[in-house]
Amino acid sequence: MSTLVIVESPTKARTIRNYLPKGYHVTASMGHIRDLPSSAEEIPKEQKGQPWSQLGVNVENNFAPLYIVPKKKKKVVTELKQALKEADELILATDEDREGESISWHLLEVLKPKVPIKRMVFHEITQEAIQKALTNCREIDENLVHAQETRRILDRLVGYTLSPLLWRKIAKGLSAGRVQSVSVRLLVQRERERQAFQSANYWDLKAELLQKKSKFEAKLITLGGKKLASGSDFDAATGKLSKGKKVVVLSQAEAIALKERLQDQPWTVSKTEEKPSTRRPSPPFTTSTLQQEANRKLGISARDTMRTAQKLYEEGYITYMRTDSVHLSEQAIAAARSCVEEKYGKEYLSPKVRQYKTKSKGAQEAHEAIRPAGNSFRTPQETGLSGRELALYDLIWKRTVACQMADARLTQLSVILKVDDAEFRSAGKRIDFPGFFRAYVEGSDDPDAALENQEVVLPDLKEGDQPTCKKLEEVDHNTQPPARYTEASLVKALESKGIGRPSTYATIIGTIVDRGYVQIRDKALTPTFTAFAVTALLEEHFPNLVDTDFTSQMEQTLDEIATGKAQWLPYLKNFYLGDDGLGTQVKVREENIDPATAKAIAIENLPVKVKIGRFGPYIEAANGEETITASLPADLTPADLDPEQVETILKQKTEGPEQLGTHPETGDPIYLLVGSYGPYVQLGEVTEEKKKPKRASLPKTVKPEELTLQMAVDLLALPRLLGEHPETNKPVKVGLGRFGPYVVHDQGKEGKDYRSLKKEDNLFTIDFERAMELLAQPKRSRGRGKTKTPLKELGKHPADNEPVNVYEGPYGIYVNHLKVNAGLPEGETVETITLEKALELIAEKAGSKATKKRSTTKKKTTAKKTTSRKTKTSS
Repeated sequence: MSTLVIVESPTKARTIRNYLPKGYHVTASMGHIRDLPSSAEEIPKEQKGQPWSQLGVNVENNFAPLYIVPKKKKKVVTELKQALKEADELILATDEDREGESISWHLLEVLKPKVPIKRMVFHEITQEAIQKALTNCREIDENLVHAQETRRILDRLVGYTLSPLLWRKIAKGLSAGRVQSVSVRLLVQRERERQAFQSANYWDLKAELLQKKSKFEAKLITLGGKKLASGSDFDAATGKLSKGKKVVVLSQAEAIALKERLQDQPWTVSKTEEKPSTRRPSPPFTTSTLQQEANRKLGISARDTMRTAQKLYEEGYITYMRTDSVHLSEQAIAAARSCVEEKYGKEYLSPKVRQYKTKSKGAQEAHEAIRPAGNSFRTPQETGLSGRELALYDLIWKRTVACQMADARLTQLSVILKVDDAEFRSAGKRIDFPGFFRAYVEGSDDPDAALENQEVVLPDLKEGDQPTCKKLEEVDHNTQPPARYTEASLVKALESKGIGRPSTYATIIGTIVDRGYVQIRDKALTPTFTAFAVTALLEEHFPNLVDTDFTSQMEQTLDEIATGKAQWLPYLKNFYLGDDGLGTQVKVREENIDPATAKAIAIENLPVKVKIGRFGPYIEAANGEETITASLPADLTPADLDPEQVETILKQKTEGPEQLGTHPETGDPIYLLVGSYGPYVQLGEVTEEKKKPKRASLPKTVKPEELTLQMAVDLLALPRLLGEHPETNKPVKVGLGRFGPYVVHDQGKEGKDYRSLKKEDNLFTIDFERAMELLAQPKRSRGRGKTKTPLKELGKHPADNEPVNVYEGPYGIYVNHLKVNAGLPEGETVETITLEKALELIAEKAGSKATKKRSTTKKKTTAKKTTSRKTKTSS
């Protein structure tokens, strides 16, 4: 008897194959084989004229979805049908969540098998789990299928109804989404809070004291019996003390005077206090908490976290990575407790088994937390993993093991010191028993926060002791606006508000970054001008769609559909049709939306209007009776724009660029300008004869006001020749590019070998020897500071046995073989790409390069012949 088993990816197929009996053939569907049409050309001819065809959902016929098999999946479907012909039984072994259930349903609809069908589910790929799943197969869960289909239709209705409206009213290429738009609004709201924030200034004193050769610090807490002001005592909207606060606010002058008054006074310990406390370990990871912690501790984006976790799951290292549950099976608890006892000893084991309860709204995905796979956990060192995979597995292993460890026992220490009419406080922390701290300490969204496992030691102090004050200084404080969201804190906010599903957060964050709604700077998500414009339009005309409570309620209804408590069709009709439905509201309100108003962005404390134009954001200001406009740099956000910058940009537009001086060798004027990509210097003016004068961007570390004439001359001299490479006799240069300063070994036809300069290197003074040192170092990937490692190793090229790998670059995911890079086509992912498909892409790319090269050569040859004929005729 032959059994065909279908899973989503080749990696998963390879792993499962090892645990199945003979006669089982495992193949991959490469994800979904059917979907709604992604473009007009995919719509079948018979439906093209229908008014609903662009939506891909027939809203006039019970919201029937128009499913098509994309061109790229037709070969896969053919292969699956062929494999099914040779099988006596079909097992659908896709993932156990709604998406996996939907993939299995689509496979049934397309393949139409005539043999017995089983649905097999498991949450880890191990021998025991697969054998157990084989004996506990079930039928496809129609409720889960309807829940996924309703989500897909709902997302399509929102996206394909609102996005065209944004194109017409603001700019082409914009998009709206059910969860995406709410996420963007959260970021914009936070930025508005920061803009409206009024900083308050206050001062206090800090003392450095000595007790029996032990130094410790203390801070001023009361003066004259009144509490000293802290940041929480001020109103964020006004910058003044909040109403009802009876505290002392010191100015700089008062702080200095107080310091001088207390300088020589005796210090006495008036009170000491010790409070015991315990810390319990965090629950094992869910999808959301894994994304948060990987971002905090490893600096990995939500998208990369899920990509890496998917690989670990499919290769059998961890359990299923899309889950809301913190529950652990009895076998997992036994494995974790065994690890604790072996690695740390019995005293570090929790006296009782710890079992955690899921708190997130509508938890519904897999039934167990993310943990190492199997009935015994491999230590990170035993896995043979490396790079990002090892780092993420290590994080999961530690968190899982720590959850079965003993509590950490701490003592909080507090010492009050009196000097004249002032009181100072010194705080400390002693760890009496580290417990789970030995394995794992949770990260924090506040980068300045001390980790819980860090002790703060105080000397042995008793009431009446008189330590010596070695140093007393005044300290300046300014209240800080609320911090911008990071990927970790945004994921946490979305989950706590019940918006979207944790399994979709990685895609959502990736989308809002890719679509230009957000820039990531030092982990912070900074909204752009486009984000402000789109959010303002949706808030005014479609407030429900960006309301967190409304979106959360939608999510709950979708969860009820998954459990059969709610019906999907009435819900869709109510959402889209009728007078209050989205379809009707867009038609009614579109006439009332003025594009000029929609493109304008309200930013506080700016004397000009900011608008979204065809080529990006620009400012508009009155200059007498005329209106002048000036483009803003592409990487500038509302957070960066201030009145001084506006004045500089407008001055350049009305009076021409600022002249720094003249070039010492050519005598040409050197100008400082601000363009679409930021500030730059220019040698000479633009004329008919010289349409493109020499230009050079300013390094990111140099502000326009800091630029000197000599620096401008040095910038215009780039790229600068440093010498010739001793092995090739080819030039070695230093220059400034898109990714910052670099050195390059220019080998002509053999290509260019680049290295970025380090922080300690100076762009203008670096010499040949230092450049050679940098070129001798291994090449590093952009932005990571590590040797570039592939996202996926596909295998060897049959022609030359060289590796074919998958990488991520500034323009997306691509496959690489030697010097040929080929981007992944739409619909293809890191998980679905195979060696065979990669070889096709590489061959196609190499062929197009060769054709282009021949075409260029032919044009040059033809041009030469034409020139020759013309010369002959004229002579």
